[in-house]
Amino acid sequence: MEVNQNQNKDPNQEQNQQQQSQKPYYQYMPTDNLSTFATLHLVKGILTILFSLFFLFSIFLGSVLSFVPIDNNAQMSFNAGSFIIVIAVVGFLITVTIGILTILAGKYIKERRNYNFIFAISILNCLIGVLGIILGIFTILDLNKPHVKAQFEPGYDPQYPFGKRG
Repeated sequence: MEVNQNQNKDPNQEQNQQQQSQKPYYQYMPTDNLSTFATLHLVKGILTILFSLFFLFSIFLGSVLSFVPIDNNAQMSFNAGSFIIVIAVVGFLITVTIGILTILAGKYIKERRNYNFIFAISILNCLIGVLGIILGIFTILDLNKPHVKAQFEPGYDPQYPFGKRG
C-alpha cells in the first residue's frame, strides 16, 4: 500500500511555490533601519534630558549667587545670580522639550506613524550636537526611501510591501 505523496500536498502550498518562482528578480524584500533608529532616538532623548541636569545645577548656582552677600564696593547694575537663573531656566526648558520630542519620535518610528513629525524632529536633531547630526541625517535618508514612506501610509500591509497581488 503505497500512498501517493502528491495527494498529501496542500494545493495552496503548490500555488505559493509557483508564485514565488514567478517573482521578478528585482523584487527583493526591502530593508530599512527603522527599528535601529527608534532605539537611537530613545537613547538620544534620554541623553538630552540628562544634559538638562547641567542647567539644574546652574539654577542652583544662580540661586546661591543671588542670596550670598556680595561686596558693596562693586556697583553692579544687575544681580548676576538672577541672570544665571533666567538663562538656566530657559536652557532647561528647551533641553527637556527637545528630549521629550526625540523620545516621542522614537516611539512614532516604532509604531510607523506621524511621518512628518519624525521628519521634523530629525531636522531639529541635525542642529544639536554631533550625535544629533549623525542621527538626524541617517534618519532623513532612511525616511526618504519609497518603501519606508509606504510603511507610514494607512492600510500598509507588511505581508505585501509592493502592494496587493491580483
